[in-house]
Amino acid sequence: MDDTLETARLVLRPWSVDDAPDALAVFGDESVTRWLAPAVTRVPDVDDMRRLIGGWLTTPPPSPAGRWAVTTRDDGALVGALALLPLPPENDDLEIGWQLAPTAWGQGFAAEAGHAVAAHAFDRGVEELFAVVRPRNTRAARTATSIGMEWVGETDKYYDLRLQVYRLRKAELGVPRLPGA
Repeated sequence: MDDTLETARLVLRPWSVDDAPDALAVFGDESVTRWLAPAVTRVPDVDDMRRLIGGWLTTPPPSPAGRWAVTTRDDGALVGALALLPLPPENDDLEIGWQLAPTAWGQGFAAEAGHAVAAHAFDRGVEELFAVVRPRNTRAARTATSIGMEWVGETDKYYDLRLQVYRLRKAELGVPRLPGA
């Protein structure tokens, strides 16, 4: 994946194993990863983070799917991750997922990055995207609606969990809602 995406405040770029120490602030934090399991579990240390990123780089998903490091435009600080990946078990639906370091919560970064990746996918022929959210994860549900996604119901189709499903269709992509807007 060579696609670097830019927004007003963010640069979404390909991962590097050198990102491991900063990525650990995201994937090593239980307040983040508790919502991601079983797809991703808490990463215990920098060496394991390097291995995880190395795996992402070795077996990238087919375009337009991908994984991006989310960095701030002003200083390049890594604040999170965004992924666009096929949803198991059939891999027919594309899931947009975001993970931010707790220090970056509440600033609208996830919605801004999600909007950029949705536009990227739609520009490459994708017609709809999904987000799956655990029922008590109100922060992720708010982010999904901030991207412009609509709640379409609950399912146990993905990850063998009962999840809320949000969908965004190409024609529905508008301007992302930023905090305070």
